[in-house]
Amino acid sequence: MKLHLVDGTLDLFRCFHGAPRARNAAGEEVGACRGLAHTLVKLLRDEAATHVAVAFDTVVDATPPGGGAPRPVAGPGVDPDLRRQHPLAAEVARALGLVIWPMIRLQADDALATGAARFREAPGVEQVVIATTDLDLLQCVVGERVVLWDRIRDRITDEAAVRERTGVAPGSVPDWLALKGDPSDGLPGLPGFGPKSAGAVLARWGRIEAIPDDPDDWDVAVRGAARLAGVLRKRRAEVLLHRNLSRKRTDVPLPQTTLRELAWPGADRARVAALVDRLEEDGFVGRIPRWSSQP
Repeated sequence: MKLHLVDGTLDLFRCFHGAPRARNAAGEEVGACRGLAHTLVKLLRDEAATHVAVAFDTVVDATPPGGGAPRPVAGPGVDPDLRRQHPLAAEVARALGLVIWPMIRLQADDALATGAARFREAPGVEQVVIATTDLDLLQCVVGERVVLWDRIRDRITDEAAVRERTGVAPGSVPDWLALKGDPSDGLPGLPGFGPKSAGAVLARWGRIEAIPDDPDDWDVAVRGAARLAGVLRKRRAEVLLHRNLSRKRTDVPLPQTTLRELAWPGADRARVAALVDRLEEDGFVGRIPRWSSQP
């Protein structure tokens, strides 16, 4: 069987910007949650989606610099209409009968990474599918056992695809992001390092701390090696900090310890009825493939 771990923060973000805005009779903005309900039901209609969990950040950033996946933030940069829909988004997932992992002090990414690490070798699991496009989570990919799934493009990223895209193994992705930068996560990168140069250097040494200070010791063909080595030598401590911030935790105390607890039982009729009243939209209800309770 396949275990699907869904980046609920990213789905909500996409729906906020991709679905029509809408307010219910109480004046609540519910457009993104309407879209989220439809996208989660679409996933559940896939016969392979038998075991599912959805991770959420408590607050999501509507306008991460440079685009890309959203990050948890606080303060005036959060779009109020998106922030206020976050509790309702969690209720959408609950009404559909899905296990949710709402993160407060940690990130949804950490929950997804922990879930992948915890269950990838569980008996009966053929594959863990992390439904996200967040570059950070490339570090979680393991062969064809743990993969990333871009649901919009229906594109799977396995370990071979990670190496092709970045030039490095999944375990070196945090180092790669720290060197080249990742605007969506606020990582500035080091001047002169791009995706290819960072990938070439890390393909040779694997970790930032293993890269020599002296460019004469760089036995890899990289343009501007002397300049890059000088920049890295001066800012190594800084970039190591950024690398460590990019590493995802795999020890989040998720309450579910067995696959049985992640099995999808079907949607809850009472919760869905209440959700429909609040969303004032029921187009997704007729497409729900299974119910856990009877009227």
